[in-house]
Amino acid sequence: MDGFDFLLRPRLLFGPDKIDALGELAAEFGARRVLVVSDPGIQAVGHDDRGLTSLRKAGLEAQVWDQVVENPTTDNVEAGVAVARDYQPDLLVGLGGGSSMDCAKGINFVYTNGGRMQDYRGYGKATRPMLPMIAVPTTAGTGSETQSYALISDAETHVKMACGDPKAAFRVAILDPKLTVTQPPRVTALTGIDAISHALETFVSKRRNELSRMFSREAWRLLSANYLRVLSEPTDLEARAAMQLGACVAGLAIENSMLGAAHALANPLTQHYDIPHGQAIALVLPHVVRFNDTVTDEGYMVGEDYHELWRMTDAWVTLESADITSAEALADHVAQTISQAGLETRLSACGIPRDKLGQLAADAAKQWTGTFNPRPVGERELLDLYEAAY
Repeated sequence: MDGFDFLLRPRLLFGPDKIDALGELAAEFGARRVLVVSDPGIQAVGHDDRGLTSLRKAGLEAQVWDQVVENPTTDNVEAGVAVARDYQPDLLVGLGGGSSMDCAKGINFVYTNGGRMQDYRGYGKATRPMLPMIAVPTTAGTGSETQSYALISDAETHVKMACGDPKAAFRVAILDPKLTVTQPPRVTALTGIDAISHALETFVSKRRNELSRMFSREAWRLLSANYLRVLSEPTDLEARAAMQLGACVAGLAIENSMLGAAHALANPLTQHYDIPHGQAIALVLPHVVRFNDTVTDEGYMVGEDYHELWRMTDAWVTLESADITSAEALADHVAQTISQAGLETRLSACGIPRDKLGQLAADAAKQWTGTFNPRPVGERELLDLYEAAY
């Protein structure tokens, strides 16, 4: 067994109605003024008000800024920074989906360290202390609550930037599955397949280790068994809780093992065609699983890892004796799940011109996340994967 250096954070508070502990937790950091970063949808269903009630009950001043947009941009971050400079908080809360949590991190970078969001692309660029933050995810998807990276798109180039620093990690994450019941069905489908992709990619990434794989394995167990269940039974709180916990532990795996080619392929689709991230992942994920079914440069069979995950599904018995590899069976299972969730499975169905695949592949080859894929990918391989998904 190889050695590893595994960083475990944040503190996790899990269970129904745990959002009511937000004020108490914020007070433990000595906070007096709290800025809650959220979006209009979260405000509309009342989650912001519930968070404010808890904060004010604990004797804290609190204000909501609910202008986060999907796939937040540098402009969106700057708008939030302007609010923070006026309000002068000493603690931030990211309440919402991955966009709200990422935007809260982005605001924290610029508010505490100055400059522009672009200055923090990469890792470890914050030279000054940052404000403590609490995450309250209302979706089961990105796992941003457990990661020290903010994914922010450059408003001018539309390139999605990964901006990370240990100081940007949330100190506490409140996982309240009741908050996820209000997700519209399509949001549940999109965020859920993103979480599933995190479990699959982290399990085989080049930076995987025994502990990160433990989280990936548990994430897959929770997510694969409950994804279609929450879509067919949206008020099933047990299934919602499993999805939220699965997304969270998949995020813990990402923080320590990174992702792979599916995310490298997905990002340009969002950048150029505004395809939601979860839909972009759905288009390419099964093809990446098939592509990875080979010996890696570390000298182990990725297919053996896929076999382990495939054996954890209820469907594996039906194909155990068939003349098909576990990777192919797993890829087919994922593709069928995506179709049952009502998501598109072909690039052509999303209006992407075939003659643009070459440019998409060139952009995908520049994505940092692709360097962690177990089977090396360059522009040629990525183009082949886009063609397979077309």
